[in-house]
Amino acid sequence: MTRSLTIEDAAIVTSDDVGTVHPRGWVHVVGNEIVGVGAGEPPPSARTADEVITARGCAVMPGMVNGHTHLFQTLFRGLGDDKSLLDWLRDYIWPAASVMTPAEIAAATAVGIIENLRTGATTVIDHQYLHPGGAHDDAVLETADRLGVRFLLARGWADRNYEPRLTETVPEVLERTSAVARRWHGAGDGRIRVETAPLIPWGCSDEAVRAATAASRSWGAGMHVHCAETAVEVEMNLQERGMRHVHWLDSLGVLGPDTQLAHSVWLDSDEIDLVAARGATVVHCPVSNMYLASGVAPIPEMLRRGVSVALASDGPGSNNRQDLFEAMKVAVLLQKVHHLDPVILQPEHALHMATRGGARAAGLGDRIGAIEAGRLADLVVVDLNSVFVAPVHRVVSALVFNVTPREVRHVVVDGRLVMRDRDLLVADEQAELRAAVQCCRELFERAGLGQPLRLD
Repeated sequence: MTRSLTIEDAAIVTSDDVGTVHPRGWVHVVGNEIVGVGAGEPPPSARTADEVITARGCAVMPGMVNGHTHLFQTLFRGLGDDKSLLDWLRDYIWPAASVMTPAEIAAATAVGIIENLRTGATTVIDHQYLHPGGAHDDAVLETADRLGVRFLLARGWADRNYEPRLTETVPEVLERTSAVARRWHGAGDGRIRVETAPLIPWGCSDEAVRAATAASRSWGAGMHVHCAETAVEVEMNLQERGMRHVHWLDSLGVLGPDTQLAHSVWLDSDEIDLVAARGATVVHCPVSNMYLASGVAPIPEMLRRGVSVALASDGPGSNNRQDLFEAMKVAVLLQKVHHLDPVILQPEHALHMATRGGARAAGLGDRIGAIEAGRLADLVVVDLNSVFVAPVHRVVSALVFNVTPREVRHVVVDGRLVMRDRDLLVADEQAELRAAVQCCRELFERAGLGQPLRLD
C-alpha cells in the first residue's frame, strides 16, 4: 500500500532554481515522490497523510549528495595524517586494502553509509576500487540496499602501474563491471545504480578507459574518475601523454554530461572551459584537498564559466569524516581566505553544490536535489532551535556555517523514513559499529599495520 507523509510547520529550503525558502511551510510526500510543497498551512489533502511530522523550529532541506567517497576507508580513519597522496597509498591503503575480505568491506560500508545518513547525505557515490577476491562489489551493494540509501557504485579499477593485487586486465574490467551492472543496476526500486570509474589517469590505459566508458554508457550510466588531484599527477600525464587530464579524457571521447571529475584541483583555464563545454561535473572535495595538501581548486572560476560543481567528503581515510555540512562550510571559507575576498563564494553556492550539483553528478539532475513536486522524496529535517545554531537570521547561512550532524533529526530516502528523532530505523547502529571495529582489528593484524585504540 502506498503511504503518505507530510512535514509541516518548518522552514522549507527548496534549493529550486531561484533558491526559494519558505520561512514556514510544508512538504507532502506520496509513495516515493514529492507531490506538494508550499508556504503556510498544508492543504487538507496533506494534513490527512498517514504520518504527519510537525517540525517547528526545524528546516527541511533536500537530501545532500556525497559526490565522491571510498566507503571501505571507514576502517582507515586517521592513517593519512601528515602524508602526501602517494605516500598514503603506499604506506596504508595498498597493504591493507589488498587483503580486505568481502565481510570487512561490508562492515566498513555499513558504518560509512550510516555516517552519511546521519550527516544529511541521502545519496552516496562510492568510488569502490577493491576487487582482490571478486565478491567485494556485491558485498558493498547488498549493504547499501539493506540500509536504504540512494547509491551509485562507481566501480573503480586500474589496469597498469598500480598495486598488482588491485590491478585488473582490460577484459577483467569489462567482464566484471558489466556483470555487476547486470545484477544491480536499477535494483532497490531504482535506488541502486552502477557505473565505471577509472581510478587514476596514471593507472589506466587509453584502451581501458575508452572500452569501460562505452560499456557503462550501454546500460545508461556514466563515468567517474580522479582528475588533476595533485600537481604531480598532472605532470606525470604531461610527460607520458603530452596532455593534461581533461584534454586527455576529451581526446578519448569520454568527456560528457555523464562524466564526474573528482577533485579537479589543478585544472588550467582551457580545461575549465572544456569541462563547461562538454557539460561534465567537477566533484569538489575541499576537506580532503586540505588534509593531503593537494591544493585549492578554482571553484569560483569554474562556477563563473558555467561548470557544474558537486560537493563531496572524499574517503574517510583522507578527511577523516564524511560530513557534507562540514564540507559546505570549508568550501566557502577556503575560497574566501585563499582569494582574500569575503564574497567570492557564498553559502548559497555551497548548498547548490551539495544538492543540485550533486544530483546532476549522480545522473539524477531532474529527480533529486530540490524540494519540488515531481521529484523523489529525499529529505533531511534539521533542528535550528539548537544552542549551536539559534538565533537564525538567514536559514541557508545557518545550514552552511552552523549546523552539524547533531542537528539532523529526521532523514527520508525515496519517501521512506530511515531516521526518526535521531534514531536510525534501518539497522542496529551499535551492532554495525562493533562489527566494523572488530573487522578493523583483524584486517590490520593481517596486514601488519598495528591496531586501533580499544574503545570498549
